[in-house]
Amino acid sequence: MTTITILRAGPLTTLQDEGRFGVLKHGISASGPMDRTAFMAAGAALQRVGSTAIEFTQGLAFETDGPLTVAWPEVHSLQAGDKLKIPAAAGNYGYLRFDREIHIPLVLGSRSTNLTVGLGGYKGRALKPGDRIEMGAEGVALVTTTPTSGDGPIRCIWGLHAHLFETRLRRSFAETTFRISTGLDRMGVRLEDPSGLFHDQRRLNLVSDAIVPGDIQILGDGTPIVLMRDHQPTGGYPRVATVISADLDRFAQLPPGTELSFQPVAP
Repeated sequence: MTTITILRAGPLTTLQDEGRFGVLKHGISASGPMDRTAFMAAGAALQRVGSTAIEFTQGLAFETDGPLTVAWPEVHSLQAGDKLKIPAAAGNYGYLRFDREIHIPLVLGSRSTNLTVGLGGYKGRALKPGDRIEMGAEGVALVTTTPTSGDGPIRCIWGLHAHLFETRLRRSFAETTFRISTGLDRMGVRLEDPSGLFHDQRRLNLVSDAIVPGDIQILGDGTPIVLMRDHQPTGGYPRVATVISADLDRFAQLPPGTELSFQPVAP
């Protein structure tokens, strides 16, 4: 059985498959790749592919003790003793796919790592140097398309609590330029709001209800935060809008300092 040994791993480097669906009612988000389009594109480069990838951020290096074919995004055929060094992802996240299935147990039907609750993946945590990952059965043939969402504003639909914000404020939301802050991880991305759009909003006490990826939640101090794949199951802050799934991949890859705006669209 081929095993790879991690030599270098940036923060938030995890194992991710398509996600753990159907368990949000038990308080566990789906997780899965932050950029599903890039995840699928890496897999499409291989004739046969395992369901699980390494999602990396600031670079990755490993050594294999046996034959292995990987895609990142080009195909590399490795032999025992080979080392592969991968630079930092072009955006925030990159994906390494294998022609084998990663040999770790399924947890609630998925191999995805949920860092928020320490579930699944490799011991429920991010990968680090010295970790040894065994490769199992040969992967399956994958036929897929990898659409992209283009450029321009990040599209969204009005959220569950949009009616709690004044019409003037909603109009300003669609006209404001925000900035990606350094406060981002798999759980959420805080936005810098130089205009202070929500700083004077009414403080709302809401009953907690279910969260979905892409929800734009307004914290008590007026800070907008876009909730991502490892989001909490429920939230009591108002959500003014939700990023549509077609643009969430692109949003996830925006590095800190990037300016962006939101464009409300019809659901």
